[in-house]
Amino acid sequence: MNRWFPAMAAAGVLIAVVAVGISTSDSSSGDGPNAPSTTPQVVVDPSIAPVAKLPLSQTFGRGAAGPEIKLIQDRLIELGFDPGEPDGAFGGRTQQAVWAFEKLVMGTPRDQLTGKVTAEMWSRMQDPLVIKPRRPDATRNHTEIYLPEQVMVVFRDDAAVLVTHISSGDDQEWCEEVTIDPGERGNEEGIEPIKEGWCGLSWTPGGVFKFNRMVPGRRESQLGGMYNPVYFNYGIAVHGAHEVPEYPASHGCIRIPMHISDYFQTLVAKGDQVFVWDGVKEPEEYGSPPPRFNWRDPNYTTTTSTTTTVVKPSTTPVPTTAVPPTAPATPPAATSTTIAP
Repeated sequence: MNRWFPAMAAAGVLIAVVAVGISTSDSSSGDGPNAPSTTPQVVVDPSIAPVAKLPLSQTFGRGAAGPEIKLIQDRLIELGFDPGEPDGAFGGRTQQAVWAFEKLVMGTPRDQLTGKVTAEMWSRMQDPLVIKPRRPDATRNHTEIYLPEQVMVVFRDDAAVLVTHISSGDDQEWCEEVTIDPGERGNEEGIEPIKEGWCGLSWTPGGVFKFNRMVPGRRESQLGGMYNPVYFNYGIAVHGAHEVPEYPASHGCIRIPMHISDYFQTLVAKGDQVFVWDGVKEPEEYGSPPPRFNWRDPNYTTTTSTTTTVVKPSTTPVPTTAVPPTAPATPPAATSTTIAP
């Protein structure tokens, strides 16, 4: 906070010192690594001295600009969120960071997100917040994904180094024409991309996994187009996407904003544990379940449109044989397909 505090202090807008107390954001009770949890524990660090909070002149949202926006961006960055370049302009990247803060810290339900910074939120943001992992005894560095909140946190030595908004699977069946790059499931031995008709279930299973493969650049698979994917459950990966809405919308993967995917592969490593909470059971209760594998579209022809067709979910999709992904050769040039998983 020392970096941004003097800026507003110089403006003469200080208010009274506010005593800092200990608080949590919908934290669950219980001890041990597998204690039930619904949101990660967010606490105020009692070792940090109370600060003089700065007021906000008004509620700010997308399209706003000015020195107060830069202060908000700077503070989000200090807390581990990524609003993009702290340029004082409230754009889409800042809005996504605010979404993550709303959900994770303020406890705002997804269907009530505003993407705006109110005086109450700004006051909370100025507290010396600490985001604690739900699994502090995991691998030295690990990632936690919270599907109910659509938030992901990357921890290094139990410190949150990245907190981001995500979009996961929406539990719907789909059938569409997809492009599959060489090395991806369904084109393991190929040397050229192929186009085929596939169906699948847009499901992101809860469980405990490990990052096992990274591919730089654009990648096309049965689950659609991905940017800088980091795989952790067969074809399911954390990857960049142009569209990361405030609701689940992927084919099962974890979409993250493109500017974050540019460096995400430098934050994680193969072997890092990945915990996925689905809001029903603890990850350990599931183990490491595979996704429901895709099946060929029986109605596909070479003239089939690439427009996604959503059909009524089925409890008995016909899976193809599970084939673990293999390390691909150097990725080919990007194709024109724009479908994102």
